[in-house]
Amino acid sequence: MHKKRKVTGFYVFQTVFVTLALLGILLSLQVSAQQTAPVIIAQFSAPVDAGASNFFGRVLALAQSEGARAIVIQMNTPGGYLSDMLNIIHTIQLANNSGIPVYTYVPPNSLAASAGSYIAMATNKILMGDGSEIGPSTPIVVGGTPLEQNHTESAMLKLMVALAAKWNRNTTAAYQMVYADVAYTAQQAYEYHLINGIANSLPEALSELNLSGSPIVTVSENFYEQFLSALSNSVIDGILILLGELAIVLDLYHPTILLTIAGVIAIVAGLVGLEVIQAIDLGFLLLIVAAVLIVLELKLGHGLAMMGGVALGVLGILLLTQGLNIVGPSPINFTSEVVLSGVVAIGVVAGLYVRWIVGPLRAKRKLTGPESLIGKMGQVVSPVSPVGEVRIEGVVWRAKSMSGDIPVGEKVVVKGIEGLTLIVERVQTSEKAVVSQPNNS
Repeated sequence: MHKKRKVTGFYVFQTVFVTLALLGILLSLQVSAQQTAPVIIAQFSAPVDAGASNFFGRVLALAQSEGARAIVIQMNTPGGYLSDMLNIIHTIQLANNSGIPVYTYVPPNSLAASAGSYIAMATNKILMGDGSEIGPSTPIVVGGTPLEQNHTESAMLKLMVALAAKWNRNTTAAYQMVYADVAYTAQQAYEYHLINGIANSLPEALSELNLSGSPIVTVSENFYEQFLSALSNSVIDGILILLGELAIVLDLYHPTILLTIAGVIAIVAGLVGLEVIQAIDLGFLLLIVAAVLIVLELKLGHGLAMMGGVALGVLGILLLTQGLNIVGPSPINFTSEVVLSGVVAIGVVAGLYVRWIVGPLRAKRKLTGPESLIGKMGQVVSPVSPVGEVRIEGVVWRAKSMSGDIPVGEKVVVKGIEGLTLIVERVQTSEKAVVSQPNNS
C-alpha cells in the first residue's frame, strides 16, 4: 500500500512538472512572438485631411499584414476637417477590432489640437511630452448659420465624451475641451486624468507602453498622400484654377503650348481638390464667371476684363471655404491672405501687360499687315481673270477680281482680303486716285 502511494505521488509530480514545463515553453514562445512582432510608428505631423485619412488606412493595412504588436501615432497636428477626422477614428476602431492596440504619443512642444484631440482620445492610451498641448476641440462651420454651428458642436460634444468614457478618462475635462474651447498642457492633462502619462522621448514612451525591445517600423505620409493634403486646401485649389486660366489666356497671346499645358494641369488639380473637400458651389460659380471674364479679354484687349476676372476669382476662393466643417484652424489665415493678395497683384500685372504691351502690338499688326491694304490702290502686273497679281506699294500680291477680267496696267482698289489673296475691283477713270508706285530710289 505504501509503495502504491509512492507511485501515485510520482505520477502526480511528473504530470505537474510536465504541465509547468509546457506552460513555460508556451510563455516563452509568446514572449518571443511579442518581441519579433513589430511596432508601427505612424509619424503624423500634418493637418487632418484627405491625405491623412488615406495615410491611416495604409498604416492599418501594414499593421495587419505584419501582425503588428501595436500602432503608435506620433502626433503633431493643428487639426483639420471633421469628415476626415471621423474616418481616422473609424480606422482606429478597426485596428482595435482586429486585436491591434493604438496609442498616441505627443512629443515635447507638439500639438494634439482640434481634430487631433478627438483622434488621440479614440486611442487606447495617450502619452505627452513637456510643452505639448491637447485641445481645444470646438468645431467650426465656416460661414455657417448659428443653428448649423450648434448642431455640429452638440454632435462633437457627445463624441468626445463617449471616447473619453470608453477609455476611462475624465469626461468632464474632455467636455470642456469642446464646450469651452479649452486646451490642456501635458501636466494638466495628466493631473485631470485625460492622458496616461508623461514621456519626453519616443523610447521613453515605448517603455511606458511596454513595447520596448520590439522591432520598429516607421511610416510617414508618401508623395500621393502629401499631394492629397495639398489639394485639401480650398485656397490652394482656387489659386490653381485661377492661375491656370491666366496661363492659358496669356499663352494665346504668345503661343508656346507650355503655358497651356501647365494651365490645364493646374485647373484639373484644382477641380480634383474641390471635389475632395466638397467645396461650396457659390465659390465655384464665381470662379467660372471669373474664367469667362479672363477669356473675354482676348476679344476686348484692354486688360480691364482680366483684372476684374482675377479679383472676382479671389472672391470666389474666399467663398469656397464657406460651409466647410472644420475642427481646427480656418484655411483663411494671414498666410493665405498674403498669397491671395499676391494673386491679385499678378492679375493686375497681367492686365496691364495686355493693356500696355499686347494691345498696342495687336493694333500695330493690323496697321502693318494685309488688313492695312484695304482701301489702297495698285496696278495689275498679270491679268486678273479672275485671279492674277497686282503691285501695291512696291509689293506684288495675289489678287482676285470682283469686277470681271482686269488686264495688265489697269488700276485697282483693294476691297477685302481672303487669307493672303486680295479682293480687288477696277478703278473708274473718272475717280481721282493716287496709285501707290514702287520706290525706285
